Amino acid sequence: MTLTEISSPPTDRVQSCSAAPSRHPRADGADHYTISEVAALTGLTAHTLRWYERIGLMPHVDRSHTGQRRFRNADLDWLDFVTKLRLTGMPVADMVRYAELVREGEETFEERRELLARTRRDVLHRIAELRDTVAVLDHKISYYADAGHPAERA
Repeated sequence: MTLTEISSPPTDRVQSCSAAPSRHPRADGADHYTISEVAALTGLTAHTLRWYERIGLMPHVDRSHTGQRRFRNADLDWLDFVTKLRLTGMPVADMVRYAELVREGEETFEERRELLARTRRDVLHRIAELRDTVAVLDHKISYYADAGHPAERA
């Protein structure tokens, strides 16, 4: 299956707004992670995690009685999804808008779908451009490989 042949998303309307859940280091209910643990698990910096929360990209993060952030497995799933959106090249403003739509509830499904569909189209366009670029590189690599053996060209 190529990327352009990916099937349509399921029509089941009861889907999580994050990516498929990954394995978590802790079971639900025992899933209290500090910001440094989340940084280590996700590869994001503590500064980035705080910024995501400040701009509204992160849903409400629980706090301990001392004010320390306590992330949960659902937060890890959301951050995984946000990381995927970043890889698509989606502008931060669009990611924040998506997060706002999620918080607004099910009545925003259509707008969320369109935002993701537009991003998917952009990604597929970039993939096509990259395939063309790889074809040019392959041609040049082949040319230089052949040029290194002048006796074989005759």
